Amino acid sequence: MSHTSRLYLRALQLRCPACGGRPVFVSWFRMCPNCPSCGLHFDREPEGGYWVGSYTISLMLTEAALATAFLLGMWVTWPQPPWDLLVYGDIAVAAIVPVLVFPYSKTLFIAVDLTFRPKEPEDYETPREIAPHPTRPRR
Repeated sequence: MSHTSRLYLRALQLRCPACGGRPVFVSWFRMCPNCPSCGLHFDREPEGGYWVGSYTISLMLTEAALATAFLLGMWVTWPQPPWDLLVYGDIAVAAIVPVLVFPYSKTLFIAVDLTFRPKEPEDYETPREIAPHPTRPRR
């Protein structure tokens, strides 16, 4: 298996694309700042804007799901498609798919980034993200 396919396979398994370590997500919507195994920073751009690629992947997957659902619905119900049902179905697809693909779009984008911009020593320095402070219980 090539190095590139290994990156994408690990990403689809919601593992660190670089080493395969896990867990990389604290919850479905919250990613760790760096890999718990190898220490790779997941946000590789300190200036910000790194995750725009992840949003793009999510958008493309959602648009593909919308087009597929609509065309399949048209094909199955032709010659009298239920337009209201098709519209409401696509609204449901547009609401559900981004939630389902969120963590996959993040790990896939890291794999894409590692494909075109290999790891560098500064990707393993002290994390730049500040951990949230736990809230103190009120007395």
